[in-house]
Amino acid sequence: MMESRVPKYRAGQRVKTAVDVINDGSVANAPPDGILVSAGAIGKIIRVLMHTEASVPIYLVDFDEPLVVGCLEEEITVV
Repeated sequence: MMESRVPKYRAGQRVKTAVDVINDGSVANAPPDGILVSAGAIGKIIRVLMHTEASVPIYLVDFDEPLVVGCLEEEITVV
Protein backbone atom coordinates (compact mmCIF):
# COMPACT_ATOMS: atom_id res chain seq x y z
CA MET A 1 0.00 0.00 0.00
CA MET A 2 1.27 3.47 -0.91
CA GLU A 3 1.57 6.09 1.80
CA SER A 4 -0.78 9.04 1.28
CA ARG A 5 0.75 12.39 0.37
CA VAL A 6 0.04 15.23 2.75
CA PRO A 7 -2.07 17.87 0.96
CA LYS A 8 -0.14 21.01 0.04
CA TYR A 9 -3.27 23.23 0.00
CA ARG A 10 -6.36 23.52 2.19
CA ALA A 11 -10.06 24.29 1.82
CA GLY A 12 -10.78 28.02 1.55
CA GLN A 13 -7.60 28.92 -0.33
CA ARG A 14 -7.85 30.87 -3.59
CA VAL A 15 -5.93 29.19 -6.38
CA LYS A 16 -5.10 29.70 -10.04
CA THR A 17 -4.82 26.99 -12.66
CA ALA A 18 -1.23 26.55 -13.81
CA VAL A 19 -2.29 24.60 -16.92
CA ASP A 20 -5.44 23.93 -18.92
CA VAL A 21 -7.49 21.40 -16.95
CA ILE A 22 -8.67 18.69 -19.34
CA ASN A 23 -11.75 16.49 -18.96
CA ASP A 24 -10.60 12.98 -18.10
CA GLY A 25 -14.12 11.71 -18.72
CA SER A 26 -15.39 12.46 -15.23
CA VAL A 27 -17.50 15.44 -16.40
CA ALA A 28 -20.29 13.85 -18.41
CA ASN A 29 -21.71 17.03 -19.96
CA ALA A 30 -18.32 18.20 -21.32
CA PRO A 31 -16.48 16.84 -24.36
CA PRO A 32 -13.99 14.05 -23.59
CA ASP A 33 -10.45 15.47 -23.61
CA GLY A 34 -11.92 18.99 -23.83
CA ILE A 35 -10.70 21.92 -21.74
CA LEU A 36 -12.76 22.31 -18.57
CA VAL A 37 -10.86 25.32 -17.21
CA SER A 38 -8.21 27.36 -19.02
CA ALA A 39 -4.81 28.12 -17.52
CA GLY A 40 -4.92 31.23 -15.35
CA ALA A 41 -8.50 30.75 -14.11
CA ILE A 42 -9.08 31.76 -10.48
CA GLY A 43 -11.08 29.60 -8.10
CA LYS A 44 -11.47 28.60 -4.47
CA ILE A 45 -10.78 25.18 -2.96
CA ILE A 46 -14.00 23.97 -1.39
CA ARG A 47 -12.86 20.50 -0.33
CA VAL A 48 -9.73 18.34 -0.21
CA LEU A 49 -10.17 14.62 -0.88
CA MET A 50 -7.72 11.73 -1.15
CA HIS A 51 -7.64 9.50 -4.24
CA THR A 52 -7.77 6.06 -2.64
CA GLU A 53 -5.85 4.13 -5.31
CA ALA A 54 -3.13 6.68 -6.10
CA SER A 55 -2.88 8.14 -2.55
CA VAL A 56 -2.72 11.72 -3.86
CA PRO A 57 -4.83 14.71 -2.83
CA ILE A 58 -7.62 15.87 -5.14
CA TYR A 59 -8.75 19.47 -4.69
CA LEU A 60 -12.36 20.34 -5.51
CA VAL A 61 -12.10 23.89 -6.85
CA ASP A 62 -15.10 26.17 -7.48
CA PHE A 63 -14.44 28.29 -10.55
CA ASP A 64 -17.72 30.30 -10.39
CA GLU A 65 -18.93 29.29 -13.86
CA PRO A 66 -20.75 27.41 -12.06
CA LEU A 67 -18.17 24.71 -12.28
CA VAL A 68 -16.50 22.60 -9.60
CA VAL A 69 -13.51 20.65 -10.88
CA GLY A 70 -11.21 18.13 -9.22
CA CYS A 71 -7.61 19.30 -9.62
CA LEU A 72 -4.21 17.79 -8.82
CA GLU A 73 -1.50 19.79 -7.02
CA GLU A 74 0.43 20.09 -10.28
CA GLU A 75 -2.53 21.84 -11.92
CA ILE A 76 -2.97 24.68 -9.41
CA THR A 77 -0.99 27.34 -7.54
CA VAL A 78 -1.94 29.69 -4.69
CA VAL A 79 -3.06 33.19 -5.72
